[in-house]
Amino acid sequence: MFALVESGSIIKFLNGNKGIQIGDLKYPRAIYTLWTEAERNAINIYAVEYDDSNKKDERWYINTNQSYAFGSGKVTATYGTATAKAHADTTWSQDDEDNGDLPDDKSVGDVKVEGLKTTLIRTVKAQAAGELAKTDWYITRKSEKNTAIPSAITTHRNLVRSRQAAMETAITNASDTPALETLYTYTEDSDGVVSRPLPEIPTLD
Repeated sequence: MFALVESGSIIKFLNGNKGIQIGDLKYPRAIYTLWTEAERNAINIYAVEYDDSNKKDERWYINTNQSYAFGSGKVTATYGTATAKAHADTTWSQDDEDNGDLPDDKSVGDVKVEGLKTTLIRTVKAQAAGELAKTDWYITRKSEKNTAIPSAITTHRNLVRSRQAAMETAITNASDTPALETLYTYTEDSDGVVSRPLPEIPTLD
């Protein structure tokens, strides 16, 4: 993206897909691809430079809209300070009820907006259920035919459940959103092994 600057202020953004008239002069679309940056700057058109240093992972944070500014001979687009998403549920309060904001099907103390912990734990439960579903037929066969369940399957199903419990505990015990982000952040050690602090649901080979 480009910006047209006049008297030190951005007056128009340009996507570079068509020509432009500045004053009495018309310029072709080729100025965005064939001209040098210096040549464009000479007619007050600048390529927008993006500064993502304040941008954070949108899984955990709410980023601001970008703001644009002209200074030191360039146009920059920057983010403000990101806000961490709520890690815990928010609930309907007595004030909500007193103000008439409490829905008819809700009571004080009910969940108003789910926090990250709730959604993450729901995902863990779904992952565990999906993995267990792969071997549920052994359980059905045992019930219907009294065929023994292989020990490896029993071991795997027990591991899935214990791993699920450990994951839910770790998520529940996270003190804030950055702590949750850390749980899910993969790193590589000196041996090239990539892992994260949060355990993962085991899968059958």
